[in-house]
Amino acid sequence: MRRFVTLLLVVPLTIAVIVISVANRAPVTFSFDPIGSPPALSLTAPLFFFLFATLALGILFGGIATWIGQRKWRRAARSERANTTRKLERPGETPGASAPTLPGPHRNAA
Repeated sequence: MRRFVTLLLVVPLTIAVIVISVANRAPVTFSFDPIGSPPALSLTAPLFFFLFATLALGILFGGIATWIGQRKWRRAARSERANTTRKLERPGETPGASAPTLPGPHRNAA
């Protein structure tokens, strides 16, 4: 089932990437110098290169923004992990509660 879903997503996406690449293969100039008449700093490449570079940068910046936005939850998870570890290492601190114990090893009398 997983392979079917992967094929269902990857095949159309691959076809779309190929179609976009073929349709936008004419070279264009991207200028980093808005003032100069002949641009001093520019890059000439096929249009699909700029399209995919923009997409990749958007994914990268979106991932970074999401990671930064989730720092509150990562901090809370670290705190809870530390509290849990501390409670498991010193079970006698909580009054009236004891640490859960596991049964001993079972040995066959054979």
